[in-house]
Amino acid sequence: MSNNLASGPIVKVGEIVAQTRPRSLTDITSDVAAFIAASGVSEGLATLFIRHTSASLIIQENADPDVRADLVDALDSLAPRDAPYRHDAEGPDDMPAHIKSALTGVSLSVPVSNAALMLGTWQAIYVAEHRDGPHRRSVAIHVAGL
Repeated sequence: MSNNLASGPIVKVGEIVAQTRPRSLTDITSDVAAFIAASGVSEGLATLFIRHTSASLIIQENADPDVRADLVDALDSLAPRDAPYRHDAEGPDDMPAHIKSALTGVSLSVPVSNAALMLGTWQAIYVAEHRDGPHRRSVAIHVAGL
């Protein structure tokens, strides 16, 4: 890691918009990587925050699509849409989506080194869509470093 404090820290803030499919994981790794490449940050930290309560962010395996399908199925079993929820104003998929989002999280921090995400070989960043329909999901991104 370089320690060039003379030039001062770099901070870039922006947004990535992901078009999701129903109850799926959408890979946004290349969008995040492009934002970092354009930011000028070589060594630092990328923080991502999804601005929704019925979708979430996860880092997960990117090689076998069965992993993603099994994750969606597992989340469906943890928060089934036919449970007797009190909150149902936005449809039967809404409260299960809120529960899944609470379980998986709305923010991630990923180290940056040599102007690249320090993800593992089989890792990718996904927007987890928990609703039954497609959505445009906004992910705020903040990159800080040198």
